[in-house]
Amino acid sequence: MHPTLNIAVKAARKAGDIILRYHNQIDLLTIENKATNDFVSEVDKAAEDAIINELKYAFPDHSILGEENGEILGDSRFQWIIDPLDGTTNYLHGFPQYSVSIALYVNNEATHAVVYDPFKEELFTASKGDGAYLNEQRIRVTNTNGFENTLIGTGFPFKVPHHLDAYLGMFKAVHPQVSGIRRAGSAALDLAYLAAGRLDGFWEIELNIWDIAAGALLVKEAGGYIGDFSGRDKFLETGNVVAGNEKVFKALLKTIHPHLTDDLQR
Repeated sequence: MHPTLNIAVKAARKAGDIILRYHNQIDLLTIENKATNDFVSEVDKAAEDAIINELKYAFPDHSILGEENGEILGDSRFQWIIDPLDGTTNYLHGFPQYSVSIALYVNNEATHAVVYDPFKEELFTASKGDGAYLNEQRIRVTNTNGFENTLIGTGFPFKVPHHLDAYLGMFKAVHPQVSGIRRAGSAALDLAYLAAGRLDGFWEIELNIWDIAAGALLVKEAGGYIGDFSGRDKFLETGNVVAGNEKVFKALLKTIHPHLTDDLQR
């Protein structure tokens, strides 16, 4: 494992330890609303602090962008993008589908990524050019030929309800063509599952950059494709994500395109 990736794994495991420490004591946590349907607890904050401390110890000059602490300025060539607890709503309800997401971008290009599920002890890692791994075993996207017999991941636009009609149009168009659609509540894990062949494709509207920064590299290094709703490499900017193997990626783009509103085509 690359030394830089090893530091990221160490940081993710420390955050995971904090997350598990409280997972059976949710009723004791102080929970705040950052926005409608967007929650944060002291676990999110403590987990992010643990990640930042680990990264800053190893790379004091690097910049960091975190969901809870915002941007910590440093050398802009090196930016860590972190989500200490992707799937907070799941976590707060005892639903065991959540993850820690950490990615390093060098000159705006993803170089290392970690998505860690502490509850299941599953560690997804990738370094540019070195492939993607689950618990040190190489993973690849599926080789399904289009939509037939596929399982597709998605996310509801609960933070952007003005996109609900467009989303439902997409859902209705995709649903009859595939074997199933799953909404599990952690986009970082959805992309990791796609990289591991557990899902064949994925799409979601207006995700945050920290939700997808690590998962995107996992998908690419596992042989998959990821883009925005026009198929371009602008998904970190728009938050609109389509991913899959080559044929599922193209099928998803074609199927959802008629349902895109003007602001989803930007």
